[in-house]
Parts: sequence; structure tokens; C-alpha cells
Amino acid sequence: MADEGHLALLKQGVTTWNEWWQNHPRNKPNLEGVNLKETNLREVNFYRADLREATFSRVDFSMANLEGANLGIAILEGATLYTAVLYKANLREANLYRADLREADLSQVDLSMANLREANLCTAVLEGATLYTAILYKANLWEASLYKADLREADFNMANLREANLSLTNLSMANLCMANLVGATLYGSNLSRANLRLANLCMSNLIDANLHQANLVNTTLIGANLYKASLVRANLREADLREGTLSMTNLSEASLINANLSRANLREANLSQANLSLADLEGANLHRANLKGANLRGTNLHGVCLKEAIMPDGTVHE
Repeated sequence: MADEGHLALLKQGVTTWNEWWQNHPRNKPNLEGVNLKETNLREVNFYRADLREATFSRVDFSMANLEGANLGIAILEGATLYTAVLYKANLREANLYRADLREADLSQVDLSMANLREANLCTAVLEGATLYTAILYKANLWEASLYKADLREADFNMANLREANLSLTNLSMANLCMANLVGATLYGSNLSRANLRLANLCMSNLIDANLHQANLVNTTLIGANLYKASLVRANLREADLREGTLSMTNLSEASLINANLSRANLREANLSQANLSLADLEGANLHRANLKGANLRGTNLHGVCLKEAIMPDGTVHE
């Protein structure tokens, strides 16, 4: 339970609270279970505070310090955490539905199983954060940095990840169905068994200068848009790129130099002008695929199904 003395101090205002905290830096604030709905807590110092199961619906935490705070199972629906510092905070199972987390520092924060549906995380820093099985349906992560974040089994359905940094992240079994990944950086990321159905990966980068390639083994890319994507040396073994419900997988002008596409399902995929030189397509299904203008120099086509495929010279393979 919350410390009544701490709660009384907070009710006197942020200035009084921060002055007390400055004079008692060794104290660990205890506000467990309190209800501070619609309170103005701009610039409050909650460093290492115990805020478990507290209610902060529509609270303004702009520029607040929540570093190391414990917000497990807390309710922060519609809360404003614009530019707030939450470094290493515990937000496991917290409810952040539609919360404003723009430019917030969420480095190494534990957001496992948290509800971030429709939350605004535009340009937020989530480096090294844990979002295992978190819900980010329709969340805005435009230009957010998720470098080395744990995103296993997270739900990014229809999320905006445009130009986000997802390098070296673990996205295995994550749901990225219809996600916007235009211009996103995904080098070294683990996308094995992830769902990228109808996702937009136009101009995304899946490899860096040190050749840290993305792992797309068994990934579902049905109907995904990979126009001009950089997939040099990417591992797409057994990936599913079949025709989608709305449009076929688009790999037009994509860079797939030395990529592993062995046994991949590329049925009806658009690979026009794609660079597949030195790629491994052994056993791949390219039935009715469009390879017009594609570079197949040194490509391994052993056992490839090219039935009715449009070949680089424009002819149709029988």
C-alpha cells in the first residue's frame, strides 16, 4: 500500500514533492495503488518510485523523471509522457492505451505484455527495451529507435514504423501484418516466423556495412511490398512470398545479391529489375513470377519452378 505521508506530499504539488525528494534522495517513494487520475505531474521526480497498480489515466508526465520506477500493471490510459525519462523503468503489463510517449526515453524499459494500442511513440528511444508479447496495434513509432530491443511475439498489426531503427532487434514470431516499415532499418534483426503479410517494406534496409543481414527464415511475406528494399545476403530460406489478398509480393528493383531464397515460395512475386546475382534460389517456387530485367548472374536456379514465369528477356517460361 502507498505511504500516506508520501501521498500527502505529492498532493501539495510537484514543486513541494521535488524539493522533498531532493532533500531525501535515499528515500524510496511508495505510491503503490494510488489513483491520480487527470493529475498534472509535469517534471515530477519519481526516480525509483514504487507506482505498481497505480492509476494515472490522462495524467501529464511531460518531462518527468521515472527512471527505475516500478509501474507494473499501472493504468496510464491517455497519459502524456512527452519527453519523459523512463530509463530502466518497470512497465510490465502496464496499460498505456493511447498514451503520448513522443520523444520519451524508454531505454531498457520492461514493457512485457504492456498495452500500447494506438500509443504515440514517435521518435521515442526504446533501445534495449523488452516488449515481449506487448500490444502495439496501430501504434505510431515513426523514427523511433528500437535498437537491440526484444520484440518477440509483439503485436505491431497496422503500426507505423516508418524510418524506425529496428537493427539487431528480436522480432521472431512478431505480428507485423499491414505494418508501415517504409525506409526502416532492419539489419541484423531476427524476423524468423514473423508475420509480415501485406507489410510495406519499401526502401527498407536489411543489411549494414558490416554485412549484418536480417534473418527471415520461415517468415510470412505474403503480399508484402519490398520495392527497392536492400536484402543483400538476407536469409529468406523457406520464406512465404506468395500472392497476397490485395496484391502480389513486390520485390521490384530489390537488391537480393547473395541472398538465401532456397525453397522460398515466390509464386507470382514481382522481381522485375531485381538484382539476384549470386543468390541461392535452389528449390524455390517462381511459378508465374515476374523476372523481367532481373539480374540472374551466378544465381543458383537448381530445382527452381519457373513454370509460366516471365524471364529476364521478357519471354514466358513454359
